[in-house]
Amino acid sequence: MTKKSAKNTEKKFEKSLKRLEEIVNDMESADPDLDKALQLFTEGIELVRFCSSQLSDAKKQVEILIKEDGEIKKEKFETADKR
Repeated sequence: MTKKSAKNTEKKFEKSLKRLEEIVNDMESADPDLDKALQLFTEGIELVRFCSSQLSDAKKQVEILIKEDGEIKKEKFETADKR
C-alpha cells in the first residue's frame, strides 16, 4: 500500500468512525421514528464493517513486522480492498 493510499484509507477510517459516533449519539439522544432508526442502524452496520476491516488489516501489518531470528521481517499482504 502506498503512503498516499494509506493516508486516504486513514482519512476514510477516521471519517467513518466520526460518523458512527454521530449515529450512536443521534439514536441515544433523540427518539427517531422507526424508519429513521432503521436507516441509521443500517448505515451504522456498514460503517462498523468498514472500520472492522480496516482494523483487521492494520493488525495484520503489525503481525508482519514481528521479529524473526533477531531481525524485523516485513512481508507484503493483501488488504481487504484488494481481495
